[in-house]
Amino acid sequence: MKRFAASIFFLICSFIVVNVMAQQQKTPQELAQNAVEVRQSVFKLLDAHMEPIASMARGKLPFDAVLARKNSQRIAQLAAMIPDVFTMDTRGVEVETLALDKIWDNHDDFAAHAQDLVEKATAFSVAAQSGDQAATMKELRPMGSACGNCHDNYRMDVD
Repeated sequence: MKRFAASIFFLICSFIVVNVMAQQQKTPQELAQNAVEVRQSVFKLLDAHMEPIASMARGKLPFDAVLARKNSQRIAQLAAMIPDVFTMDTRGVEVETLALDKIWDNHDDFAAHAQDLVEKATAFSVAAQSGDQAATMKELRPMGSACGNCHDNYRMDVD
């Protein structure tokens, strides 16, 4: 787990250093596209770690305490990155994104939603560390609600 966290930290730091160095040569369009790609990467990773747990909750997969423990830790780490990946305001730049402009119009509220997710993801991870299926699944629903609350307010409908 510590290696994973260190690897993610190193990867992000490396990305930031390379990005800062390259920003001087990038157009606003390129910068915005890069910011969107980073955001989408975080959410793709969240989804990849969430899907097996959601399948366990739906009874499509048997409960796997080791997988739940590992994925819950990664979900909590990734959730904490959300405020950072939304620091660049991409309004007014032609990029393909599901992020609504009101993220930056109501940034304090968006940040509060993101913090709520961090708290719920942390509680979920703590419960998953116990290995207890009931405790883990009990904390899954509030975390899912925190995701949905933010999506309802700050993400385009994709239906």
